[in-house]
Amino acid sequence: MTTFDERTLVHAFRDDALGEHDAVGLAAAIRRGEVSPAEAARDAAARVRAVDARLGAVQVHVDSPAHAVGTGGAFAGVPTFVKDNTDFQGLPTGHGSAAFRPRAARQHAPFTRQFLSSGVTVLGKTRLPEFGFSPTTEYDGAEPVRNPWHTDYSAGGSSGGSAALVAAGAVPIAHANDGGGSIRIPAACCGLVGLKPSRGRVVASALGRQLPLDIISDGVVSRSVRDAAAFLAAAERYRRSPALPPVGLVEGPSARRLRIGFLLDSPNGVHSDASTRAAVTETVKTLGRLGHTVEPVELDMDPSFTDDFLTYWGMLSFLLGVTGRTLGADFDRRRMDGLSQGLREEYLRNWRRTPGVLRRLKRTKEAYAASFRGLDLVMSPVLAHTTPPIGHLSPTVPYAKLMERILAYVAFTPVDNVVGTPSISMPAASATPDGLPVGVMFAARPGGERKLLEIAFELEADRPFRRIQDQ
Repeated sequence: MTTFDERTLVHAFRDDALGEHDAVGLAAAIRRGEVSPAEAARDAAARVRAVDARLGAVQVHVDSPAHAVGTGGAFAGVPTFVKDNTDFQGLPTGHGSAAFRPRAARQHAPFTRQFLSSGVTVLGKTRLPEFGFSPTTEYDGAEPVRNPWHTDYSAGGSSGGSAALVAAGAVPIAHANDGGGSIRIPAACCGLVGLKPSRGRVVASALGRQLPLDIISDGVVSRSVRDAAAFLAAAERYRRSPALPPVGLVEGPSARRLRIGFLLDSPNGVHSDASTRAAVTETVKTLGRLGHTVEPVELDMDPSFTDDFLTYWGMLSFLLGVTGRTLGADFDRRRMDGLSQGLREEYLRNWRRTPGVLRRLKRTKEAYAASFRGLDLVMSPVLAHTTPPIGHLSPTVPYAKLMERILAYVAFTPVDNVVGTPSISMPAASATPDGLPVGVMFAARPGGERKLLEIAFELEADRPFRRIQDQ
């Protein structure tokens, strides 16, 4: 049995207005008058102060949360944070970068307005790695964001600050976004639920609208499936996508039994480690016991997919280097970190491939759809190996070695960003020998969020997620 060390495990749960509520539970308590929004904000701020010196998750605090409250909605009065690559009026947007001095945003980003429509109270902004490029929230010259389950380990990225706060119990839910796994990766690292919606399900980001292929989706990380479902329903009430079937409020599992394909290793040839394979295999057995048909599947991916995604990733870094002065007048791309600069330099060596890269990435949709024939969902690991220690993926690691490590880690999540399909990360029943969470991932066809939430509800009910406060 794993023994947890109080020096490395951090949580903020206590007997206060937040208690052990998830966001849905806290909102219900507020509606019943048992807790006021002011009490919830006050106690959440106290929780954040209690843990953030050890986690390093917060970029900026709101001085007066009362001025940051949405109106009405499913999460009325629930305290939360916005990720620091998304504008919140009056707060600086730093994108995790030391390349410029951030300035206060003049207005809310479109997603911020959608998020506020759910009624949340924003307490500040969470940290991310530079421009969200890394699967860990670490820096060159600054302290990392640490995993509350074990502070020697990564909280994941790029939504690492949000995941650390939610996992530690400082707030019940927080904003995250995902351009290659950045909702699902930190959710897996920190034992949370992370749903990446279908392309177009929530409002598009300003960057996403400008890209030739929008790979970015906004969402949340949460400790319960019902919070993820309630967020999606609230987002849909604000704006329903005419191109996708409605989801509505999913409140539990479905009686329908599904046909689910699973894979243990990535289509690009990366093999998963023992703890990760065990988590997927155990989940396969659980699904079979629950009456679902589960069978191995192979995803027919273009052999060039990884290189093409890397080129596209590099193009984003190149474009940010060119347009950086729109973020701050003092932007200097020479101050970008080693990962950002390495991606940019790699793109400059390969930029002539861009038209072919875009054609092949857009064609991925056809091959991926073919892999779903006869299946309702596909299950896989979230990551090829379990959460690494701080430093393993630091931007100070030489670029060639760092990229080798990243590609051996982030081997499953990017395809859903390219295709636009929804996918959800949720905690597996098993953990690593050190007690760290391990995530499993389900993907559906575009617009298939309802099936994802229903299967997640069923697995959560069969074996409730491990709680950090019980360790």
